[in-house]
Amino acid sequence: MKDFPWFSSYPNSVSHDIDFKHYASILDVFKESVEKFAKRPAFSNMGTTFTFEELYIKAQYFAAFLQQELKLAEGTTVGLMMPNILQYPIALYGILMAKMTVVNINPLYTPRELQHQLIDSKCKAIVIFENSAKTLEEILSQTSVKYVVTTQIGDLLSFPKSLIVNTVIKYVKKMVPAWAIANTWEFKDSLALGKLKLSSFVPPKISLEDLAFLQYTGGTTGVSKGAMLTHKNIVANLLQAKEWVKELIVEGKEIIITPLPLYHIFSLTANCMAFASFGALNVLITNPKDISGFIKELNKWKFSCITGVNTLFNALCNHPEIKDVDFSHLKIALGGGMAVQSEVSRKWKELTGKPIVEAYGLTETSPAVCINPLNLEEFNGSIGLPLPSTEVAIKDEEGKTLPIGEAGELCVKGPQVMKGYWNRPEETAKVMTEDHYFRTGDIALFNEKGFVKIVDRKKDMILVSGFNVYPNEIEEVAVLHPNVFEAAAIGVPDEKSGEAVKLFVVKRTPNVTEEEIRAFCKERLTNYKVPKTVEFRDSLPKSNVGKILRKELRA
Repeated sequence: MKDFPWFSSYPNSVSHDIDFKHYASILDVFKESVEKFAKRPAFSNMGTTFTFEELYIKAQYFAAFLQQELKLAEGTTVGLMMPNILQYPIALYGILMAKMTVVNINPLYTPRELQHQLIDSKCKAIVIFENSAKTLEEILSQTSVKYVVTTQIGDLLSFPKSLIVNTVIKYVKKMVPAWAIANTWEFKDSLALGKLKLSSFVPPKISLEDLAFLQYTGGTTGVSKGAMLTHKNIVANLLQAKEWVKELIVEGKEIIITPLPLYHIFSLTANCMAFASFGALNVLITNPKDISGFIKELNKWKFSCITGVNTLFNALCNHPEIKDVDFSHLKIALGGGMAVQSEVSRKWKELTGKPIVEAYGLTETSPAVCINPLNLEEFNGSIGLPLPSTEVAIKDEEGKTLPIGEAGELCVKGPQVMKGYWNRPEETAKVMTEDHYFRTGDIALFNEKGFVKIVDRKKDMILVSGFNVYPNEIEEVAVLHPNVFEAAAIGVPDEKSGEAVKLFVVKRTPNVTEEEIRAFCKERLTNYKVPKTVEFRDSLPKSNVGKILRKELRA
């Protein structure tokens, strides 16, 4: 590999390159973990824990069910639509063991969104938790789905908790709308049937080039597209992540808190795969929006790692019960999915003694591209350094590589970059450069030490009288105001300047005014960047992982 400027800033223990070719698939990495950590806890949820060995056996049962009971062919796309519950990793590895392709689906999708994804991905089967079954029922006849496996949240919990959780959710809280889908299997029954058929299961030959995931982009930048992620993409990225964190991690000893849904690419690769390959225990948080319940769960564990997005860390820092949590074992707090704000990182360090280590990635890059050094003492506002075996370039509109310090589009090349968009060659062509870099759509720049700073999303940039205004900068300033809890900036049409900045604010206290916010920004921003209008909201629209959706604010 070439000599890049960021190598001079690499921690001494980190190699410049990774070798992933001794693994034939994701399953090879998984099997290695099972052999090393068989009796150690792998996943825990609501008081029930599965060891690596138990997880592997149950995944085999599910693979046998798909292959021998449903008679699904290799390469079949299978949907997974559930929150963070124990059924997810079992179904995930079972699908991969049968050489099928996982299609991760947000369980909060509307019928329209679900229909688009099922039709586009050509799913033949789906594993869905009952709370979303009514949504599926409404559009099922429009899709190619023939087999539906349902599960309730508590199905795999220890008895009697399983019965209590399911009863409360279904009959007390009435969170499961009535549904009627013919010929469904219950997840527990699918495992029982798979166990009976296991002796007939034929392990397929899987290669690094086989498709592992159709991972749909969030749809925040247009039509939701399926990124084709191969076994090579995921194996390479989890090994890149492992190489970066290995100095701090003790195999078989770590506990990682997993609040972001495993169907999201950040949590999928980092928590479910990379940390699990170290023999870490994943503590699955089913409903992280219940901050009080989340904190109660944190109090049960001597956890050493946690991943999250800015809004989640912010919510935790601002909850009165967080002061009782024991952070003395914390080694890594990893932030991704959206920009981490300096004020949130400052509060987190004040609370825990550790800064939020910001990382950067995209669905199309499996996802990790850059990460900050783990020994960082203070938040530095950058997304860090490109990972081993990753090339990053800053390019202009014509595809010319720009020098250090000049802002342009961040472009990525490496083994983690997707094969392309599913059945959309024209869309794939739009995001790939002639020299095989993936165009991220993010505006960034390098400093002389090789650290990358994101300036903003290309599509979110606001043009005020010919000047580029980046929403991230406005939001960073706004949240410094003591009475601002959250903020989001967008561009709105303006007769004089073409566009003007509009700021949406969630107040921390009721006695703050628009004039006060604008005056605060005016002290810290050049005139054309100051919000022309401020609108107060009770909350800001967010994706299911907590990313603020500026697109919805523009609607």
